[in-house]
Amino acid sequence: MLLNTNISPSIDLKKDHFFDHKAKDSYQEYIYKASKQVMSFLENKDFYSGETAANLRAKTNLLSVSNNVTLTIDEALEEVKELYLDHAISFHNPNYVAHLNCPVLLPAIVGDVIASSVNTAVETWDQSTSATLIEQEVIRWISTKMHLPSTSDGVFTSGGTQSNFMGLLMARDHYAFVHYGLNIKQNGWASIISKFRIFCSEKAHFSIQKNSALLGMGYDAVIPVKTDSLMKMNPNELVIAIEKEKQKGNIPIAVVATVGTTDFGSFDPLEAISKIVKEEKIWLHVDGAYGGCYALTKTHKHLLAGTANADSVTIDFHKTLFQPVCSSVFLVKNKKHFKYVSHYADYLNPLESKDEVYPNLIEKSIQTTRRFDALKVWFSLKMTGEKTIASFLEKVHFLALELYTKIKDDLYFEVIHKPELSTLVFRYKEQGIEDNNIHDAINLYIKNTLFKSGQASVASTRVDGKIYLKFTLLNPVTEITDLMRIVDMIKEKGQSYKTNN
Repeated sequence: MLLNTNISPSIDLKKDHFFDHKAKDSYQEYIYKASKQVMSFLENKDFYSGETAANLRAKTNLLSVSNNVTLTIDEALEEVKELYLDHAISFHNPNYVAHLNCPVLLPAIVGDVIASSVNTAVETWDQSTSATLIEQEVIRWISTKMHLPSTSDGVFTSGGTQSNFMGLLMARDHYAFVHYGLNIKQNGWASIISKFRIFCSEKAHFSIQKNSALLGMGYDAVIPVKTDSLMKMNPNELVIAIEKEKQKGNIPIAVVATVGTTDFGSFDPLEAISKIVKEEKIWLHVDGAYGGCYALTKTHKHLLAGTANADSVTIDFHKTLFQPVCSSVFLVKNKKHFKYVSHYADYLNPLESKDEVYPNLIEKSIQTTRRFDALKVWFSLKMTGEKTIASFLEKVHFLALELYTKIKDDLYFEVIHKPELSTLVFRYKEQGIEDNNIHDAINLYIKNTLFKSGQASVASTRVDGKIYLKFTLLNPVTEITDLMRIVDMIKEKGQSYKTNN
């Protein structure tokens, strides 16, 4: 039986559906109208509308994509405004001081628009061509700032968690190969790996434990090391922790040093840790997701000199280089260690076609399809410049110090540390009350009420079991007067809680 080859789906080819040479006018129209709608987002006075989750879920006619009704660009933009832009969190708003979300540079947006439009995939040379060279140049630039040698290399990743995953994977596989002749990538698990131990500060990012679990070693393979009064890893405690694990018959394989802890912005002492790691002959991974870009500054670059001793490094440009998400890099001192994540597929990057002149970046990545995130960084460095970006980072650091000076002696606040980077952890304390459970309730009330009202977004964390508030400052445009207004809001909500309870 012959198939009727004249039958084809009904397609409206007169309409511009795709980004191609026939759609230039439509592309220009869409981008122009979308940018106008984004500008309406910039007119939002509050960091958040305060709309409830229930009311947003109730917009079912806007949420639905199953009604088989197609919209014009104007209709779609109106719907996205009502559903999303009117209620999106404004990270550029001075009343947003909650998490590690930065305002983004205009050149970075240009790079992102171009990368999204052209849709380059950077896994192989025949898909990316010169985009590969741009990514390699950005990697070379940041590797130099991290004092890594000419043997170093790196790759863009989705974020700090993925970069830290790659660091722990390499630490595990390298130790297993060098000391036991185990090829985990080829042969899989071996019983000796259950004795492997990784050491990090008790203030380190949760992704260290999470990634250890994902790698099959479990949470218990991560040994938290006590910190000092400045929230930094205590080198003496690291030595003690390593010896204790050895006495148990366990095997130290790596230390993770954090430069810029999430809560306190503290920098672990890299030079002292490096000496211990060298004596133990184990892997050193530096998690610089938050603090890594401060290598550009005059204020902090001395704290990052020890990255020269690191075997691998994590840096998030979407935290402290003012880039749109995602934009993170994973760096290694010895590019040969990428063998632990490489794979050669006949249809994509066959081994016999390996060529330094036409490199395939997939050989360094645990992702296959990967967008051209390096372009926005390239635009930022070309247009804004390294020195200006460094000045932005210094500005938010000094802003945190000024806030600390303003409230450290205030009777209504208990400040837990002097900022080393751009975060400040403190809590509201009602006079005459010693019960920490009450203080916990007050501080949660303050945080939640400010957010739900759209007045301000402040983060919270726990220190020694007690709830504290946290300012995370990443907006160089913010002034101390903006922060003091939030401080006044906190006091007002604290007093309101007292009155009502």
